[in-house]
Amino acid sequence: MSLNPFVSLFGRSPIGPMQEHIAKAYECAANLVPFFEAVIAEDWARVEQVQQEMVRLEKEADKLKRDVRVHLPKSLFLPVPRSDLLELLSVQDKVANRAKDIAGLMLGRQMSIPEPLQPIIRTYVQRTVEACEQALKAMNELDEILETGFGNREVRRVTEMIEELEDIEHDTDRIQIEVRRSLFALEKTLHPVDVMFMYTIIEWIGDVADRAERVGNRLEQLLAR
Repeated sequence: MSLNPFVSLFGRSPIGPMQEHIAKAYECAANLVPFFEAVIAEDWARVEQVQQEMVRLEKEADKLKRDVRVHLPKSLFLPVPRSDLLELLSVQDKVANRAKDIAGLMLGRQMSIPEPLQPIIRTYVQRTVEACEQALKAMNELDEILETGFGNREVRRVTEMIEELEDIEHDTDRIQIEVRRSLFALEKTLHPVDVMFMYTIIEWIGDVADRAERVGNRLEQLLAR
């Protein structure tokens, strides 16, 4: 007798595959750290190597996303609404997408980072990856919350994680302002087109942290149902 495809993919809960998906999205985003180190070193062979790894991880995240969407039935008594799970999945996926975008643009243009910007860029990227890691930690608690029937202690713990995620994202906002200010001070010494694309990269790094925070926001909304 063949197994129900939902059972074979999810077992008892759809949460496991969603946690696997955000883990893959985080792994993609975490590669921004070695990617920027290679860019700063102007080691373009290494830059391309890391970028290709990010492309691979983003594709794997896409496959996991499609599997969840295909195998999550429309009629099933889930502890949370199906639409909420699908929305959360979509938000998670955007983390990997934007990280891949950053790597693709910087490799394609062989973008260098002016030396005065390098320390603050390192800090900015690292803090952004920490936001993604915090979103992963919060999501990894979701199965336990469901198992305990949304117990107060478990919900409170995840709420605290989400609050910390918001603090990290706000920190990236502050750092982004500093990076923009530093780039503005250098504008006259740089090619205008390079400056334009550097501002785009600065914005996109912030997007990664913002999308990680949205994972927390969607998770918080789900817990409040």
